[in-house]
Amino acid sequence: MIDILQSIIPPALFFSAPLIFTALGGVFSERSGVVNIGLEGLMIMGAFVGIVFNLTFSEIFGAWTPWLSVLAAMIVSGIFSIVHAIASVSFRADQVVSGVAINFLALGVGIFLTKQWYDKGQTDMVTRPFYTTNIPLLSDIPVIGSIFFKGVYLTSYIAIIVAVIAWYILYKTPFGLQLRAVGEHPMAADTNGINVYKMRYIAVIISGILGGVGGSVFALTITLNFSQSTIVGQGFMALAAVIFGKWHPLGAMGAALFFGFAQSLSVISTGVPLLKDVPQIYLLIAPYVLTIFALAGFIGRAEAPKANGIPYIKGTR
Repeated sequence: MIDILQSIIPPALFFSAPLIFTALGGVFSERSGVVNIGLEGLMIMGAFVGIVFNLTFSEIFGAWTPWLSVLAAMIVSGIFSIVHAIASVSFRADQVVSGVAINFLALGVGIFLTKQWYDKGQTDMVTRPFYTTNIPLLSDIPVIGSIFFKGVYLTSYIAIIVAVIAWYILYKTPFGLQLRAVGEHPMAADTNGINVYKMRYIAVIISGILGGVGGSVFALTITLNFSQSTIVGQGFMALAAVIFGKWHPLGAMGAALFFGFAQSLSVISTGVPLLKDVPQIYLLIAPYVLTIFALAGFIGRAEAPKANGIPYIKGTR
């Protein structure tokens, strides 16, 4: 039993990490009242920047390269998300259409620049990705240590820590209260001196930063290069995790862990007796099918922020 858990939990955790980061970004954006269908595009941009930075500077920064690659992805995706903020907040465009445009724009830019710089449809494989490690002290704990803390990616536990920090910010700080107020009743927030436009801009940029982290972590732990098929639906899974988790950071983290486990099924199937005889194609489509079932079963009970998706015009409800 312990051997089976050892083969299931570490892969599930590392597949979950990119989804957790991106879903948390979605929570911030949607809690402010801005629907962010563009999470997929933000992940694509993060993956592209993370890989290109890694390939370009691996000889200069050595072991620090993957961490600095994530930092670069954070910055660029944060800047890229401003396009969605301008369209949705300033120009009051349809937020769904704007998000879809972000997805297409990110993919188009990533593929175009990849062909320009590498003269082919995909980048080279990175030589400085994230590697699995044993977490000191914790990996020595009997039973639990070998299951949860041996051969894991640090990014998996950083994602969980960031989820707790996001919960604290949203529910225990004045900033979080203002952000949630803007998403629930922007006119009342405006009346109380809160700058609705500013809060929404900040929230969308945070979603860009965290989406960039999610995309770069995915690329630097799983695919190790960038192509048009690097991010294929993970952003939408993260969006589903936001809804499944009822727009709550810890709920989104739990949903992302569930979807991450679903993604890992095709990898862990050989080590799990129940999955050995299941055709590989079913395990590959499992994450998407489970996403649909999860939303079909729970979306009716989840209440989005009341002003989510509604552009705010000063002086109106």
